[in-house]
Amino acid sequence: MDLHYQTGFGSSFATEALPGALPQGRNSPTRCPYGLYAEQISGTAFTAPRAENRRSWLYRIQPAARHEPFEPLARPPRWTSDAAAYPATPNQLRWSPAPMPDDPTDFVDGVVTLGGNGGPDEQSGVGIHLYAANKSMADRFFYDADGELLLVPQSGRLLLATELGRLEVAPQEIAVIPRGIRFRVELPDGQARGYLLENFGAPLRLPELGPIGSNCLANARDFQTPAAWYEDRAGDFMLVGKFAGDFWQARIDHSPLDVVAWHGTHAPYKYDLRRFNVIGSISFDHPDPSIFTVLTSPSDTPGTANVDFAIFPPRVLAMEDTFRPPWFHRNVASEFMGLIHGIYDAKAEGFLPGGASLHNCMSGHGPDADTFEKASRADTSQPHYIRDTMAFMFETRRIIRPTAQALASPQRQADYYTCWQGLRKHFTPDQA
Repeated sequence: MDLHYQTGFGSSFATEALPGALPQGRNSPTRCPYGLYAEQISGTAFTAPRAENRRSWLYRIQPAARHEPFEPLARPPRWTSDAAAYPATPNQLRWSPAPMPDDPTDFVDGVVTLGGNGGPDEQSGVGIHLYAANKSMADRFFYDADGELLLVPQSGRLLLATELGRLEVAPQEIAVIPRGIRFRVELPDGQARGYLLENFGAPLRLPELGPIGSNCLANARDFQTPAAWYEDRAGDFMLVGKFAGDFWQARIDHSPLDVVAWHGTHAPYKYDLRRFNVIGSISFDHPDPSIFTVLTSPSDTPGTANVDFAIFPPRVLAMEDTFRPPWFHRNVASEFMGLIHGIYDAKAEGFLPGGASLHNCMSGHGPDADTFEKASRADTSQPHYIRDTMAFMFETRRIIRPTAQALASPQRQADYYTCWQGLRKHFTPDQA
């Protein structure tokens, strides 16, 4: 699949599926090559700083305005954005993997909301969802006007056919589809399951590196955007849109994936998580998990993210005289975790690929009793190699409110709290 290597967030890209389809010198000439229509899509305010501005010019067969009126979707999915209505709880929560659906279910219908905060009206906060699908979207297309979408596959590949080109994304890779971009999800393996972050706030970007320097973590050169590709296809299609938390549908007599050429900065992209360059302590103490940040959506408070996307990949732990797994902690931020592959080093059992956990603001959490005992006896004069794993975290400045359907889910592990009940008292006041 023809992909362009991205040279950095905020860079502008140019690609054409037919030679000469990109106008030269003017974004909207009187007549575009091949009889195409010029159309701009803006993902940020027109006056956003140049380095943060997201917009693309599209040269397409039919303009995006050409479709029948939208009507409410007859059968809305279990995908919601009304975070204010969700119950809040300080309890530690964990879920087992969701089963694949029994009935034919495409990506949009297969999304189930676990929790969230903020919302589209605030242009702040996140929605946290799971997806499980066993049917490709053939004549149905989707776009999200409420936020950008970060897809984290856990099982099965996704072929994302978007207005700006195609991206195939496999487990241990991620993809981001910007706000408003129309797309279709196909399933090369027949079924797929994974995680979905809906970001209502500022677009995701690479974190600043500060004293780390100019390298490490996720390097800009490893992010890929698609080459231009188009469908010139007529038919009786349905365009589904998520707008202000509700789902709408409109009939459209042509494929909306008809962009023959484009240039700009508002574009889908993918990244292979195995390319992440991990850094950590080589002397003592376990560093903060922020050093594992792949992408961040900044908030209006400097140093505090609307949401961070962090991963815990294979790595070497070398710090001496140190409790090497994540320590017991309480955090002003709220943490949602998922497991893509393998075993997470801070939990002995119960946290499975495709599963999830939620530890809200100031709710205590950390390693379970078995992991604590094992790590406390470990020989820290020798390095510990963590292999064959990939976990991730959505960390957000606001409380994550789980949905009622998440709390009532048969996959919720009601006994999750017991993983800490086996921690023994070690206090010896007469002996240091």
